[in-house]
Amino acid sequence: MMKFFRRLWRYLGAGANQKFNEKADPKIQLEQAIIEAQDQHRRLKEQAASVIAQQKQTEMRLNRSMAELEKVNGNARQAVLMAEEATRKGDTAKASEYTRAAESFANRLIALEREVADLRGMALQTAQASDQAKAAVAQNGSVLQQKLAERQKLLSQLEQAKMAEQMNRAMASLSETVGEDVPTMNEVRDKIEARYAQAKGMAELQGESVEGRMLEVEQAAMNTEAQARLSEIRSQLGLAPAEGEAAPDAAPASEPAAASTPEPQTQPGQ
Repeated sequence: MMKFFRRLWRYLGAGANQKFNEKADPKIQLEQAIIEAQDQHRRLKEQAASVIAQQKQTEMRLNRSMAELEKVNGNARQAVLMAEEATRKGDTAKASEYTRAAESFANRLIALEREVADLRGMALQTAQASDQAKAAVAQNGSVLQQKLAERQKLLSQLEQAKMAEQMNRAMASLSETVGEDVPTMNEVRDKIEARYAQAKGMAELQGESVEGRMLEVEQAAMNTEAQARLSEIRSQLGLAPAEGEAAPDAAPASEPAAASTPEPQTQPGQ
């Protein structure tokens, strides 16, 4: 039963994480990743600083031990010389005291030599650890810089993706119904094209009807009469007929030429 509940809990957790990732803002998640990387770099620098501090402390202890070793060695040599001088003078008491002092210095000298040897080993190890820490900080700093540069690239891609999504939604709205009372662009186009086709069809039918032919005949007659009148006016003005115009006919009957006056006849018987 416990195994079932653990599997159920993991399943619910995975489902919640998936839904959260789907709804989460990538820009915020990117900033969180950068902040985490910066915090990790800061912690790494603090650890490296601790390692370097240990190296510095070990070096300072080594320097102090070596200085003390040199001093104790000098004191031991001096005590041996003073004991030897007291022995030559026959002062056994001082010779014995100087000898004991020399032995104490010798014991301290041995301890300091061991301490110096140990500190030298520790200094070597801490120096290697310090170099490794510095290299790790430098490498992690380079990785952090790459992440910061990649953040700018990803932010730019994110803005482009948002713009493309908006454009896709805008284009989709042109072919999808926005609401029940709002027609689509396709529906409006079909309606306009139907009305246009209907109007063209009616115009063709009107052109093929008897009334349409009669209008054409009347228009042709009016055009012929107008051309004739223009030809007459040009002839009266003494102008040559225009290109494509026929020569004007003889004067119309409404304007007969002037007849000669007849002579009066003599009546018979006059």
